[in-house]
Amino acid sequence: MQQQQAGGSETEVTWGDQQNINQFGRLNNRFHDLEEEIKAAKESNENLEDAGNELILTDEEVVRFQIGEVFAHVPRDEVETRIEEMKELTTKNLERLEQEKVSILSQMAELKKVLYAKFGDSINLEED
Repeated sequence: MQQQQAGGSETEVTWGDQQNINQFGRLNNRFHDLEEEIKAAKESNENLEDAGNELILTDEEVVRFQIGEVFAHVPRDEVETRIEEMKELTTKNLERLEQEKVSILSQMAELKKVLYAKFGDSINLEED
Protein backbone atom coordinates (compact mmCIF):
# COMPACT_ATOMS: atom_id res chain seq x y z
CA MET A 1 0.00 0.00 0.00
CA GLN A 2 1.31 3.45 -0.83
CA GLN A 3 0.39 6.61 1.00
CA GLN A 4 0.75 9.88 -0.86
CA GLN A 5 2.24 12.69 1.17
CA ALA A 6 1.69 16.38 0.63
CA GLY A 7 3.97 17.55 -2.14
CA GLY A 8 3.40 14.51 -4.32
CA SER A 9 5.92 12.03 -2.87
CA GLU A 10 4.67 8.63 -1.81
CA THR A 11 5.45 6.84 1.44
CA GLU A 12 5.07 3.11 1.60
CA VAL A 13 2.83 1.83 4.40
CA THR A 14 4.64 -1.13 5.90
CA TRP A 15 3.16 -3.98 7.89
CA GLY A 16 4.57 -2.34 11.04
CA ASP A 17 2.96 0.97 10.15
CA GLN A 18 -0.38 -0.75 9.67
CA GLN A 19 0.03 -2.46 13.04
CA ASN A 20 0.69 0.94 14.66
CA ILE A 21 -2.37 2.44 12.98
CA ASN A 22 -4.51 -0.51 14.11
CA GLN A 23 -3.12 -0.26 17.66
CA PHE A 24 -3.91 3.45 17.73
CA GLY A 25 -7.48 2.70 16.63
CA ARG A 26 -7.94 0.06 19.34
CA LEU A 27 -6.51 2.40 21.98
CA ASN A 28 -8.77 5.21 20.79
CA ASN A 29 -11.84 2.95 21.03
CA ARG A 30 -10.82 1.83 24.54
CA PHE A 31 -10.27 5.48 25.51
CA HIS A 32 -13.86 6.32 24.57
CA ASP A 33 -15.17 3.26 26.41
CA LEU A 34 -13.17 4.31 29.47
CA GLU A 35 -14.63 7.80 29.39
CA GLU A 36 -18.13 6.28 29.53
CA GLU A 37 -17.12 3.89 32.32
CA ILE A 38 -15.55 6.76 34.29
CA LYS A 39 -18.70 8.83 33.88
CA ALA A 40 -20.86 5.94 35.13
CA ALA A 41 -18.51 5.28 38.09
CA LYS A 42 -18.63 8.95 39.08
CA GLU A 43 -22.44 8.94 38.91
CA SER A 44 -22.53 5.76 40.98
CA ASN A 45 -20.22 7.32 43.56
CA GLU A 46 -22.40 10.43 43.74
CA ASN A 47 -25.55 8.31 44.13
CA LEU A 48 -23.96 6.32 46.96
CA GLU A 49 -22.86 9.55 48.62
CA ASP A 50 -26.43 10.89 48.35
CA ALA A 51 -27.83 7.63 49.74
CA GLY A 52 -25.39 7.83 52.68
CA ASN A 53 -26.44 11.41 53.38
CA GLU A 54 -30.12 10.50 53.23
CA LEU A 55 -29.48 7.65 55.62
CA ILE A 56 -27.90 10.04 58.11
CA LEU A 57 -31.03 12.19 58.03
CA THR A 58 -33.48 9.37 58.72
CA ASP A 59 -34.50 8.40 62.22
CA GLU A 60 -35.74 4.97 61.14
CA GLU A 61 -33.94 1.93 62.56
CA VAL A 62 -35.03 -0.28 59.66
CA VAL A 63 -34.88 1.12 56.14
CA ARG A 64 -35.75 -0.15 52.68
CA PHE A 65 -32.65 -1.27 50.82
CA GLN A 66 -32.68 -2.31 47.17
CA ILE A 67 -31.09 -5.67 46.50
CA GLY A 68 -31.25 -6.43 42.81
CA GLU A 69 -34.78 -5.55 41.77
CA VAL A 70 -36.46 -5.94 45.15
CA PHE A 71 -36.50 -3.86 48.29
CA ALA A 72 -35.81 -5.46 51.64
CA HIS A 73 -36.20 -4.03 55.11
CA VAL A 74 -32.68 -3.94 56.53
CA PRO A 75 -31.33 -2.52 59.79
CA ARG A 76 -29.92 0.95 59.28
CA ASP A 77 -26.47 0.01 60.63
CA GLU A 78 -26.18 -2.78 58.08
CA VAL A 79 -27.21 -0.45 55.25
CA GLU A 80 -24.61 2.12 56.36
CA THR A 81 -21.93 -0.59 56.25
CA ARG A 82 -23.05 -1.81 52.82
CA ILE A 83 -23.09 1.72 51.40
CA GLU A 84 -19.57 2.37 52.70
CA GLU A 85 -18.33 -0.90 51.18
CA MET A 86 -19.99 -0.06 47.87
CA LYS A 87 -18.46 3.44 47.88
CA GLU A 88 -15.02 1.96 48.57
CA LEU A 89 -15.34 -0.49 45.68
CA THR A 90 -16.60 2.20 43.33
CA THR A 91 -13.79 4.56 44.32
CA LYS A 92 -11.15 1.86 43.73
CA ASN A 93 -12.71 1.06 40.36
CA LEU A 94 -12.73 4.76 39.44
CA GLU A 95 -9.05 5.08 40.35
CA ARG A 96 -8.20 2.01 38.24
CA LEU A 97 -10.13 3.42 35.27
CA GLU A 98 -8.39 6.80 35.60
CA GLN A 99 -4.97 5.11 35.68
CA GLU A 100 -5.83 3.08 32.59
CA LYS A 101 -6.95 6.27 30.84
CA VAL A 102 -3.61 7.97 31.58
CA SER A 103 -1.74 4.91 30.28
CA ILE A 104 -3.78 4.82 27.09
CA LEU A 105 -3.29 8.53 26.45
CA SER A 106 0.45 8.05 26.87
CA GLN A 107 0.51 5.12 24.43
CA MET A 108 -1.57 7.08 21.92
CA ALA A 109 0.81 10.06 22.17
CA GLU A 110 3.78 7.79 21.41
CA LEU A 111 2.02 6.25 18.41
CA LYS A 112 1.09 9.73 17.14
CA LYS A 113 4.75 10.77 17.25
CA VAL A 114 5.81 7.71 15.26
CA LEU A 115 3.01 7.94 12.70
CA TYR A 116 3.14 11.70 12.19
CA ALA A 117 6.95 11.53 11.85
CA LYS A 118 6.57 9.09 8.97
CA PHE A 119 3.37 10.25 7.28
CA GLY A 120 3.17 13.94 8.21
CA ASP A 121 -0.02 15.60 6.98
CA SER A 122 -1.11 12.56 4.97
CA ILE A 123 -2.44 10.88 8.12
CA ASN A 124 -5.00 12.31 10.49
CA LEU A 125 -5.19 10.87 13.99
CA GLU A 126 -7.12 13.75 15.51
CA GLU A 127 -10.83 13.63 16.17
CA ASP A 128 -13.13 16.32 14.91
